[in-house]
Amino acid sequence: MKKIKIYVLTSLGVIILAFICFFPLPIYLETVGKAVNVADYVRVSGKSDKTKGKLMLTYVSLGRATPVLYLASYLDKYTSRVSEDEISGNETNSEFDRIQSYYMSDAVNQAKAVSLRLAHKAYKQEYLGIYVMSVLKNSTFKNKLEVGDTITAVNNKSFKNTAGFMNYVRSQKKGASIEITYLRNGKQRRATGKTVKLAGTNRSGIGISLAERTRIVSSTKIKTNMDGIGGPSAGLMLALQMYSQLSKTNLKLGRNIAGTGTISSDGKVGDIGGIDKKVVAANRAGAKIFFAPNNPVSAAEKKADPQAMSNYQEAKKTVDKFDLSIKVVPVKTITDAISYLKESN
Repeated sequence: MKKIKIYVLTSLGVIILAFICFFPLPIYLETVGKAVNVADYVRVSGKSDKTKGKLMLTYVSLGRATPVLYLASYLDKYTSRVSEDEISGNETNSEFDRIQSYYMSDAVNQAKAVSLRLAHKAYKQEYLGIYVMSVLKNSTFKNKLEVGDTITAVNNKSFKNTAGFMNYVRSQKKGASIEITYLRNGKQRRATGKTVKLAGTNRSGIGISLAERTRIVSSTKIKTNMDGIGGPSAGLMLALQMYSQLSKTNLKLGRNIAGTGTISSDGKVGDIGGIDKKVVAANRAGAKIFFAPNNPVSAAEKKADPQAMSNYQEAKKTVDKFDLSIKVVPVKTITDAISYLKESN
């Protein structure tokens, strides 16, 4: 009987230990990631940048919490606890990964466009179709279209931009038959369904959230390998690296420079999340300059959160709070960053 009791207690202890160490909670832990040299990921005209210094992209480390990791996170002053809904909503892990991959692909495309334009190199932005970001519950294309599919035609009609696609679909009556031509894993497929009323509107649609998918075509070849890095926040630093090589302008001058922010083809720098962790990562990597988006906080954001700050304000607050030895530079466009680097050498 005593041996049985010991066995039961031991088994119970193992189960409890396994639960504490491995049971996944509906919470993610976001903490300081790394700052890496963008030159390692970019080749222009077949060549990589070997000049001294670094232009560095930054990213956060994100992982699912277990009970023990959740408790331990309170011992790390840089770690935030984020609910599963805030990270991925209703997306599966594979859908989340596909969306992050799209964001990175789009960041690369936008970086190519703006850097080629600034370097006065010829290019064109080729429209590929509609990237499916989600399929709504009331869509008749549920379980037909998937996140990551690219819609290339509707009722055998192709379009030159997303506006043309949306205007055509909106012109169809509710319940009208629709045939979608799309690409999945490089193979063309077709699916049929009907238009539905879009929630909160009087318009019809096919019930998806979407993004525009394009590619940059130029005789000046820019190759990137972003394996393992997702999301849009590397856009600014990718564009700076590409522009530096395309224009043969040494922006680094031996300096270690980091930053973050999305980039659009017209050069605007957009806000990102986790900037407090990213500036710490840049500081740890030896960067002395950190570019931060400096877009004003909207009235709606202020109403929802009176303490809301711009990316620049949050990064500056982090530097002051932890006494980091890095200068935060506010930027709204890529030319702000280029001008700063040229004028501060």
